[in-house]
Amino acid sequence: MGIREEIYYEGGPHIGDLLLNLLIGLTVVGLPLTVGAIVRALWLRFRITDRRISVMGGWLGRDRSDVIYSEIVKVVKVPRGVGIWGDMVLTLKNGSRLEMRAVPNFRETYDYIAEKVAAKNPQYSPTSK
Repeated sequence: MGIREEIYYEGGPHIGDLLLNLLIGLTVVGLPLTVGAIVRALWLRFRITDRRISVMGGWLGRDRSDVIYSEIVKVVKVPRGVGIWGDMVLTLKNGSRLEMRAVPNFRETYDYIAEKVAAKNPQYSPTSK
């Protein structure tokens, strides 16, 4: 029997990211942004539980990054899409960073992650932009 995890969020990026970038893609300059949004919509998946954060992405969704809350030292959020969705960057103890793009309900998700990180790291102080 495995360890049970309570899932907070499981799914892909916000659909508004795709729609906005499809509109921008009507111009030649916006084509790279559109391709990036399509790839994210097809293959990027987030899974945020009470024990860890998993991000599956890359070409055909073959790359996976798992981070436990005790390894996180800093969380930064940046609103996008008129504040409906946003990006987050998790900085780990070893200095590496995990970027989460187009996170739906990013304010609530940020609060949830910050709460879990604060419970695991007493010296953690929330930082956001």
